[in-house]
Amino acid sequence: MSPLRGCRTFAIAGAINISSLRDAESSGQTEGFALAMKHSEGFLKIVNESKTRIKEVTVAETRDRLRENSDARLVDVREDNEWDAAHAAGAIHLGKGIIERDIEATVPDKSTELILYCGGGYRSALAADVLQKMGYTNVFSMAGGWKAWKESGAPVE
Repeated sequence: MSPLRGCRTFAIAGAINISSLRDAESSGQTEGFALAMKHSEGFLKIVNESKTRIKEVTVAETRDRLRENSDARLVDVREDNEWDAAHAAGAIHLGKGIIERDIEATVPDKSTELILYCGGGYRSALAADVLQKMGYTNVFSMAGGWKAWKESGAPVE
C-alpha cells in the first residue's frame, strides 16, 4: 500500500490535500508525510515573534498546573477533525479559527489560567499571543503540543 494510505490529493501532481494530511496526522498514519509537514518561512517567522511575547510550559508543567489549580483550563486549539480523533483528557475545544470569537463567552474571567495546545506548539503560540492582546493575563502555550502530550503518556480521550 502507498505510504499515503488512500489520502486524497489535488489534481496538481505531488500536492497534498491539507485536510487529508491532518486526518492522517490525527490517526497516526503520517508515514510518507514528513516532508509535507515543513512549515513555511513566513509562518515560522510569526510563530517565533509570538513566542517572544508568550510563556511556554512543558507537558509535565502543564499537568502539575492543572493538578494545582482546579480553575485552570487546558484548551485544544486544533481543527475539529483533530479534536474528534483524540484529545487531552479534560481539555476544552476552541479551535484556532474561532477562539477569538468564543473565548470571552467560554472563559469570561480574563485572569483564568489558560494552557493552550495544538499539534506541535505553533498554532497554540499564535493563539496565546492573540488572547494576551485580548486582555487574558495568565496564558501559556504547551511546548510540543499534542505530539508531546501523547508521547509523555498523559491521559487522552
